[in-house]
Parts: sequence; C-alpha cells; structure tokens
Amino acid sequence: MNTISIAWIGLPFFVGFLIYLIPKLDRYLAMGMAVASGVYALLLFTEQAPLTLQLLDNFGVTLVIDQLSGYFILTNALVTAAVILYCWQTGKTAFFYAQTIILHGSINAAFVCSDFISLYVALEVSGIAAFLLIAYPRSDRSIWVALRYLFVSNVAMLFYLVGAVLAYKANHSFGFASLRGAPPEALALIFLGLLVKGGIFVSGLWLPLTHSESETPVSAMLSGVVVKAGVYPLVRCALTLDEIDPIIRIFGVGTALLGVFYAVFEKDTKRMLAFHTVSQLGFILAAPVVGGFYALTHGLVKSALFLISGALPSRNFQELQHKPISTPVWIALVMASFSISGFPMLSGFGAKVLTTKNLLPWQVIAMNIAALGTAISFAKFIFLPRGGQTDIRPGFWPPVILLIGGLIAANVVYFDAYTVANIIKPLAIIGVGWLAYLVIFQKTILKLPRLLEQFEHLIGVMSLMLILLFWMVFP
Repeated sequence: MNTISIAWIGLPFFVGFLIYLIPKLDRYLAMGMAVASGVYALLLFTEQAPLTLQLLDNFGVTLVIDQLSGYFILTNALVTAAVILYCWQTGKTAFFYAQTIILHGSINAAFVCSDFISLYVALEVSGIAAFLLIAYPRSDRSIWVALRYLFVSNVAMLFYLVGAVLAYKANHSFGFASLRGAPPEALALIFLGLLVKGGIFVSGLWLPLTHSESETPVSAMLSGVVVKAGVYPLVRCALTLDEIDPIIRIFGVGTALLGVFYAVFEKDTKRMLAFHTVSQLGFILAAPVVGGFYALTHGLVKSALFLISGALPSRNFQELQHKPISTPVWIALVMASFSISGFPMLSGFGAKVLTTKNLLPWQVIAMNIAALGTAISFAKFIFLPRGGQTDIRPGFWPPVILLIGGLIAANVVYFDAYTVANIIKPLAIIGVGWLAYLVIFQKTILKLPRLLEQFEHLIGVMSLMLILLFWMVFP
C-alpha cells in the first residue's frame, strides 16, 4: 500500500504533463485520473489502521493516510469527475484539463500531509492552478478576480510559512504535533494562513466574489474541494492536539453563523451559494471528529448546486420568481437543496445528525440557528416556479446525476441516523425555515454592505484576525 500511495500522489502531475503531450486524449486522461483517485479513496475505507509515511525524517515529508483522508479524497475524485463530464462537450483546451488535474493532485496531496512544509508546497501549487483556472476565460474581469485571489492567497501563505519556521525552531519538527509547546505566535500565524485558504470566518470574505465570478465548473471545483485544502489541516490539528480543539470549534460556530447570515439576505444565486460555502465549512469545523463525512456531503451538494445554477435563466432570485424553470432542472435543484437542508433520504441528513451528536453543549443553540438559516436560504430555490422551458447545455445531466447519486449512496455511511427522534428535529427546523421564508424573507429586501469584501480591506481583515488569534492562543 505504501508504494501505491506514493505512486498515486505523483500520478496526477505526470498525467497533467501527459495531457500537454497528447492533447487529443485530454478529457480521457483527466477522467481516468479522477476515477483512479476514487478507487484509491475506497481502498482507504478497507484499511484497518492509518498509513503513516515518514519520507525525509524531521526535516521533510510526513504523510498520514486514513479514513479521514479517504472522505476528502473521495470528495475530490467525485467533484473532479463531475466537472470533467460537465466540460466534456464544451471545447475546453488541453490547458484547462491539465490545470484541473494538477489542481486535483495538489489538493489530494494536501489531504494526506501531516507536516507544515509539504502542506505549504501542496497549498501553493493548488493556489497557482486555481488562479489559472479562474483566469481561463482571459476576460478583464476574470483576470482581475484571479489576481485578487492569488495575492490574498500568497500573503496568507507567507504568514503561514513564518509560523511553520517558528514551530520548527521550538520543537525541531515540521509535523502538526510540533504545535504542542510552540510559541503562541507560531500557532496564530499558521492558523491565519489556513483560515484564509479555507475561507473561514471573516478571513474568508475573499471567497464570495471569487466563487461567484468564476466559470460554473470552476466555481464547482472551488466550493466543492479547493477550500477544503485549508480546512482539512485544521481538522487534523484538532484531532491531533486536544488543546487546539476548542479554538477550531469556536471558529466553526462563528463561520457557520456569519456565512448563513449573509446567505439568507443574498439575492444573487451564485453569491448565496458562495456565502453558504463559508457557512458549511463552519459545520465541518464545529465537530472535527466527524468532519470528513460532512465534507463529503457538502462537496457533492455544493458542486451540484453550482452546476445547476449555471443552467438557470437568471442569477437574480427576484427575476427567477417570475421565470419558471423546467421541471427536471427544478427537481435536481430541490434534491440538492433538500440534502444541504438536512432532509431524510439524502446524505445531508445523516451528516447533520452526526455533527449534532458530536457538538459540545455550548455549540448546540448556535448551530441550530445556523441550520435554520440554511433552511431559509435554500427555500429560495425550493419555492421557485417550475413548468417553464430551460435551455440545457450538452453534458449537463451526467455530472448532476453523478453528484446527486453520490448524495443518495452516501446514506450508507450512517444508517443509524434514521430514528424517529433524529428525523423529527431536522424536519421541524426545515418547516420553521420554510415558514419564515414565505412569511418574512421572501419579500424582504436588505442589501448587506460589501465593504469588507473589497480588495483593499482584505489584508486589513487578515491583520485583525491575527490579533484575534494572538488573543485566543496566548492564554
């Protein structure tokens, strides 16, 4: 298994290079790589013990591959396969598919890293590949959004790298466990970099514009898997060091509430989905021990929602209320919205129940409020008029069916969720959320300020977050 793992980590970069040499096979090579990652992830669930690879002693690469990694890798495989299927008949160049697979490979590498230096390399490679995909249309707007993303990402990783050096200086190791006994500034700097990369709390305010202004398949990749490259190390650190767990949970609750607050009032479909990505990342961090399953569910549903939103006749919810969409598209939209709201028979239900059971008492009320906000947000999609005609581009249905099918199949992870007590509470929250939407929020027009999302304020927000982290970790 060791040899297979090392080959699997390097294979996407070889395939990305091969796509340039054989451009006529670009789609097939890319799809083959996504399938290979999916098979590898399923193999991980059959392993009884975690696989640990110490490649270069304390100075180098430490990999930990277990079921937690398996959930994230499977998410990456399914989302990448769906994106490739979506782009199959769109005439995308070999460059697009090569960068998609390089992004896929770097994200996979981040999901198995257990030391700060190899994680730094993986995150930097993923940042460059994501930048190239965001800028792929070569329009002035896409290039500006991509450069904005790259600048924010690089500044965050500079903070992270300084923190990693300080942690090494204290413990002579780059492993995640080196945070134990490291100076507070090391923890604060490392966490700031990961919070920004993962789109967590106010550090993630770069995310809505980036995800909403990217092409539809790129938005699906960004929200489905790319931000999780920053979330995964936070989950792993929380599981490795008990003293860090409370900090991660605090940020999880704050992120869930902040994202859903913006999502409830947002009138643009893609921006609403982007803000809700921020919120759902909070659910992953709120209960790190079950964060892998929630990440899988969220990655599938959010990618499906972004792909479906690209088929809607408008991005404006107020306009969509007067433009009926075709019934098949509406059904797909409702199924994905049901899953993320926690409706039974879809894996979002099991993920929310499992997360709720692993919350600490002080988290319960706040996370229930976030779940209520989720129901209100996605009622905007559920109560759209149907029965109209929607122009569906070729290749739309295979990826959507793959992702929604994944949401149904993932129910096998937690069948124990299906008890009467567990079913009543989510249904009650969804019912209250729908009622609140129909009575209050459907006609409410409240435009929230975008001041903190502006480029010139994003670095200032990082500085404020750094002060907050110092205040949290010094005690």
